[in-house]
Parts: sequence; structure tokens; C-alpha cells
Amino acid sequence: MDEPEKLDLRSHDIAEGKKQELLRLFPEIQTEGGKIDFECLKLALGETVDVGKERYGMNWPGKADCFKAIQSPSLGTLRPCPEESVNFDTNENLIIEGDNLEVLKLLQKSYLGKIKMIYIDPPYNTGNDFIYPDNYTESLQTYLEYTGQVDAQGKKFSTNTEADGRFHSKWLNMMYPRLYLARNLLTEDGVIFISIDNNEVGNLNKICNEVFGEENFISQVTVQSNPRGRQSDTFLASVHDYVLIYSRNTEECLLRGFLLSEDQKAEFSLTDDKGMKYRLLGLRQRGSASRKEDRPEMFFPIYVCPRTLKVSLTKSNDFSVEVLPRKSTGEDGRWMWGRQKAQRDIELIEGKLIERRSEYDVFVRDYLERAGKERERKFKTIWDDKELNTQNGTQEVKVLIESDAMPYPKPVALLENIVSMGSDDDSIVLDFFAGSGTTAQAVLELNQQDGGNRKFILVQLPEPTGRDDYATIADITKERVRRVIKKLTTEDKGKLALNGKKKLDLGFRIFKLAESNFKAWDANLPTGDVAVLKQQLELHIDHIRDGRTAEDILYEILLKSGFPLTTPVEKIIMEGKTVFSAAGRALFICLERNLTLELIRAMAEQKPERVVCLDEGFAGNDQLKANAVQIFKNKGVTSFKTV
Repeated sequence: MDEPEKLDLRSHDIAEGKKQELLRLFPEIQTEGGKIDFECLKLALGETVDVGKERYGMNWPGKADCFKAIQSPSLGTLRPCPEESVNFDTNENLIIEGDNLEVLKLLQKSYLGKIKMIYIDPPYNTGNDFIYPDNYTESLQTYLEYTGQVDAQGKKFSTNTEADGRFHSKWLNMMYPRLYLARNLLTEDGVIFISIDNNEVGNLNKICNEVFGEENFISQVTVQSNPRGRQSDTFLASVHDYVLIYSRNTEECLLRGFLLSEDQKAEFSLTDDKGMKYRLLGLRQRGSASRKEDRPEMFFPIYVCPRTLKVSLTKSNDFSVEVLPRKSTGEDGRWMWGRQKAQRDIELIEGKLIERRSEYDVFVRDYLERAGKERERKFKTIWDDKELNTQNGTQEVKVLIESDAMPYPKPVALLENIVSMGSDDDSIVLDFFAGSGTTAQAVLELNQQDGGNRKFILVQLPEPTGRDDYATIADITKERVRRVIKKLTTEDKGKLALNGKKKLDLGFRIFKLAESNFKAWDANLPTGDVAVLKQQLELHIDHIRDGRTAEDILYEILLKSGFPLTTPVEKIIMEGKTVFSAAGRALFICLERNLTLELIRAMAEQKPERVVCLDEGFAGNDQLKANAVQIFKNKGVTSFKTV
């Protein structure tokens, strides 16, 4: 009898994904049992395999367990909370309350390769700010106990102190799996920014080299966060933190700069015959590596026409004046451009008579606008603007939420720098150590400034604050973003249609980490116990947890089917029953407990790509289930699954 597939309720299997990637590249390494023959892989890779016992790398106690944590799929879900959200049905921003390791696992199917930019401000491991799960192999269970969703059994979240002997190792064990999973979510041109201080910057740099690749290191920015200096420090008063920047692929990555000031724009005082503003820059290389011997291939003559000041790489009657890149000392220098680029962009080069020296030199036109966009200047590696002072961040939050519940958050100006540098106008920005929600405020305010359509995803653990006004940090996150939205909504009234700007996406959807809506069959329980077996069979009959709504189940199926949590969903009535249509009928989800042949046929007639139904909807009617398989197959439905 034909049977529909079962929907896999686990998060993306990381190890299986890596295995399939290897088999796609090297099909010859697959054994008869479907495993990987590493001896064959060595042969396929030849001399590129390092079989030595000693090699450069980073190791620490617990690193092997990190991979167990990465490869252990999550059986959790993200439950929608419309009542705590702002404009739940009409926006694409997300705030997720939960342990970020579990959440990152749950996002793997739906957001794989879709996140353009990640920013995180993780615990700096100072000894009193580090919240972590003690048991890495049962992270969801640990989280459920921590938040009181199940009975506690001694597992807890706590601080990390040097007294327990594994101070740095525990921090690395917390960070490594999260960075590993985060990399999977980045687009090919994606980039991650990580705030850190002196305590762990060295270790963070090393594990990022391993996770992202040393070749994808972009920069380490020094941020002056405390100009007065931290006088409580033992020897020197620290005035700065760091931001490490890594890309998914440096060949694809392009970081944006910042717009020029009015004084800088004034330098572009010349105008070409098309009305485009430009300035002249000397084509001869200045500064370091500017001698002929540094780049001999970039030493060649350029010929100037004295009458028109146009240039050529070939000498002729018109182009008769030879110009070589001579340094002010008289020694041979080199051009900024090689011969090939100079030939390709010859229209940008022009000669100029230097009257005070009675000789010609060569310059390149540097335009204010490039490809229709006003040019930008690159960010520097030291950020010392006064707006980046951490005290500003503290004051910003205090004013917004009318409380001092969140000490020393990052200032909005810092995140505006980072988001504007690392994202495009329509990017998804992820922050899985969200804190007070500075990233969300930066995204919303930048969208207001430039008409962008960036979206944010925040993840925050509901860490208790011990306060009456805001019980958890997640409560601070949500309330801050609510108030930012209220503020922007007030400011934007009557302005949203100006300059053709798209209406701002002022809202967010809240989801909370919880156990799956479906009770899983526990294969580890003893099979000889009749009472236990009876209980398991009862779970198989009624496997939906008490108190779970249709919306809870809907979003879990979307997530586990690889659809983003913001996927448009339409409710359709067919044959008197409800069917949810996701992403323009790419997926039909039917949660009816009493399926009929007429309903099956009605869904099939709409020709969706995929269909998911509740298994209990067939009420044990195997003939109806078999008919459903054939009906969907005949109508071209590519996937029919039950859950």
C-alpha cells in the first residue's frame, strides 16, 4: 500500500548535510552501506591531505563535545506569540525568546544561506556575566528546566569563574557551536561582526579562523568605548573594545562605506562634458611600495598630447610627450594602475602641464558618483567618535524604557555603523545575543533614514534580571523595540510617501522556544514494560501536546519544511474545512482531524507543490491515505507528507 512520507520534525542534520556535500563532490568515496570511505577520499584528494601527527590548530578540553552539540538535532519548536508582537501578520521582523544554540539549529532549514549580516555582542567572559548551559548534550531540556517549562533536575545556567579550572574552555565550548551554525546561515557575500574585549579576543580570533577560514578575516576594529578609561582595571585603564569582522567568502564580500561630508564633496570641483563632478588624482603611486623595483610591471611610459592633454600608451606624432612615474627624489617610481587597466580605462586618464616645473604629469579622473551612486569612503580600523561611548548606549535605553535595568548596552551609533557597512538595503540582519535590542533599533532607524527594507532577527535568552519592572532581559528587548517603533511611527506620520520611499516595516513577530508540538516516540524506553509500551502507543494515537493551537502547529510545520517564519500564509476554506496555503500555494498545510476524499481532491485540484496533513486526520483509514497518495501524485504534487 502506498504511504505518504513522515515529516521530519528534527532540525537540519548538520552531519548528514556535510556527508551529502562530500558525496556530491566525490561519489566514488561512498561505501556499499552508504558511508564514507576515508581511504578513498585520501586517494581522491592526493597530496593535499595532511596525514601528519603534528599540525597547527586550536584545541581545548571539550572541543569534541562541541561537534556533538552541533550535530545533535533539535526537537524543539518556535511558538508564535501574536499577543506580545507588534503588527504580527504584516511584518517580517522577528524576536525569538530562547537559548540561541537551539534557535540557530531550528533556523538552519529555513534560513540557510539567507542572512546577509550577523552582529553579536556575546558575553566577554569577565567571570560574572557568562550565562551558559551546564549540559551541552541536552540543551533544549536544560533550557526548558531553566525557564520552568518542565520540572528542574539540577541543571542550571550560571556564571563562569576562574576557580573551576576551565575558564577559557567553557567559553570556547559555548561560542564554537554557535559560530559554526551561524556561518551556515550567511549568504555567500555575508559578513559577521563580533564585539569582544581583551579577555577572549585572542581565542575568538583563533576559533573564527577555524570556523570561517583565516582567508576570510577582514579586520579587527578598535572601538573607543570609554574615553576616560576603566579605572577599576589593574594596570592600565582600558578605553576600548574590539569588533572582529569575518566574511563567508571574501571574494564575494563587499563592505559599504559612508557618505562624504560637504567639505569632502567640495574637493570634486571639476565638471566633465556630461556635467559629472570629479577631481584629479596623481596616477603615480605614493607612499609604501611606490618604487619601480616594488612593482616593475607597473613602470611604463604614458604619452601626452600637448595640444589636447589626452593620453595614450602608444607614442605617435600627436602623443609625443613621454611621462614616466618619477618620484620627487628623481628615482624611478611606479603607477597605481598596471598597463592593462590603464589601457581599459584610458578615458579617465589625462595629462596636465605643471607650470612651476615646466613638465607634464599624468592624473586620473576620480568621480563623485560611481554607477549612479554617490561615492563612499571606507571605514577606518579605529573608531573614536564620541557617539560610540558606551555611556551613550546606557542613556539611550534608560530614556526609552524608563529604567536602568540594562547597564552598558552598545550605543545605536555603533550598530548603525556596522549595519550600514555590512548589509544591503533589503538584507536580513541577525543578532543572536540581542541584549536590549540595539541592533533592531539601528535597523529600523537606518531604514527610516535611507528608505531601506532591512529586516532583523533577534534571539535573546530570558535571563532573569531580579527586578520588578523587567523580569528578564528578553522583556527589555521586546519593550525597547516596541517603544522605538512607537517613536518612529509618530515621527513618520505624513512622511511615509515622500521621495517614493516604501512604507517602513514597523513591527515584529515574537516566537518562543518550546518542545515540539508533537510528542515523539521514545525508542530508548524499555520495550519489555507493558505499561510503558501502552503509554507510547497512546502517544502515537494522540501525539499533539495539550494546549497547543493550530497556529503553533502551523509554524512548526513551516519551519521544519524549510519555510521562513515570515512566509505569507492564506487561510482557504475547501469542502467546508480549513487549509493553510503558504508562499503562494507552494505548500498546503491541512490540520483537520477528519479528512475526506472530497477535501483531498479539492486540494489536489489546486496543484500545490507540497502538501502536509495530520496523520490523525485519516483516523486509521488506510484506504483513504493510499488514495490521497495517488491523487496528489496524479496532480503533480511533488511531496505529500503526514505528521
